[in-house]
Amino acid sequence: MDDIFVARLMTTDLQTVGPDALVEDAAERMQTHGVGSLVVVDEGGGLAGILTTTDFVDVVARSKPKAETTVGRYMTTDVVTTHAQASIREAADAMMEHGFHHLPVVDEEEGVIGMVTTTDLAAYLSTVQTPSPA
Repeated sequence: MDDIFVARLMTTDLQTVGPDALVEDAAERMQTHGVGSLVVVDEGGGLAGILTTTDFVDVVARSKPKAETTVGRYMTTDVVTTHAQASIREAADAMMEHGFHHLPVVDEEEGVIGMVTTTDLAAYLSTVQTPSPA
């Protein structure tokens, strides 16, 4: 994996906003373009920051007054899952196919037993080492 460079995998079609953009507009842009983050750029096009879906958890948590909207209104109900004995390749393929970052792990008897995320997969890849020639 040492011969595969970031340039080969990176996305270049970025969605950007300025730091003065309204969070509602940013959220709409993320939804419209199906992205999990926006690059925040200054007037000269330089990197000023990044806004992610995780940041929106903080936006909602800190909003005043609190919205009276239930989770049920926005949750995904047609959930794609995997099982504990599936290969990480199968999990990664399912996540890529559906554009997911979280894949619940279920057991027929126990129900939900875990979650595999893109962070878990990236952490695994960062520790995999190709064997040296003997």
